Amino acid sequence: MLAGPLLALLAVPLAALVGAASFENLQAGVGSQAFGPALMLSVRTSVVSLGLMLLCGTPLAWWMATTERRVVALVRALVNIPVVLPPAVVGIALLQCFGRAGVLGEALASWGVQLPFTTSAVILAQVLVATPFYVQAAAAAFAQVDGDTLLVARTLGASPWQGFVRVVLPGALPGLLGGAALAWARALGEFGATLLFAGNLPGTTQTMPLAIYTALESDVRVALALALVLAGVCVMVLLGLRQLPRWWAANSAVSNGGAS
Repeated sequence: MLAGPLLALLAVPLAALVGAASFENLQAGVGSQAFGPALMLSVRTSVVSLGLMLLCGTPLAWWMATTERRVVALVRALVNIPVVLPPAVVGIALLQCFGRAGVLGEALASWGVQLPFTTSAVILAQVLVATPFYVQAAAAAFAQVDGDTLLVARTLGASPWQGFVRVVLPGALPGLLGGAALAWARALGEFGATLLFAGNLPGTTQTMPLAIYTALESDVRVALALALVLAGVCVMVLLGLRQLPRWWAANSAVSNGGAS
């Protein structure tokens, strides 16, 4: 009985969002000038951010999962800091680091590089806030891989890289995909750090969450359309995460049956 109000709080606002979005409102929102650029910018920057997280976060997660040094606890805490920090604090921290008067601002300016209020700033903010979701999931997935299987591959002549690609990655793939999906969804919905560090410039830094924020002041229909797109993406990610383990288990069973 006590869980009822909480479940209602989770479900009713989403139902209200869907109920408020009539076909006419959606048509007007999708046809607005802000919808297309904000959608494309969000997709483009979040995909680039995800690529950077996979490229840099996968080796870090593997090191965290296979190293028994005390420094791992410190690194793990550092990776998790963006999860507990308010996004506004993250945005201010980025400004203090990469802004003109920041720690690295003058050095970057001497090379002709300016990060704040650019599309690159959007990507940087997304990577910072979303990386923990991928690294945590990837480290947990790597930790579950059978070390004996990797040892057998090494004794059979496989190099460390070959063992990682042929043994570790397939074994950890469901967890890696789940973490990547969560990180991508988090990057797609990033708002606070982006607003403070990258600004809200249409076509340059105005992502979908920022477009929703702007549209609420002028045209609620556009805000509803953007909000529904984001909600739809989140629902698809959630459904995909729920089905991924079953799909992977089924395909592994088929493959093992064919091999035998």
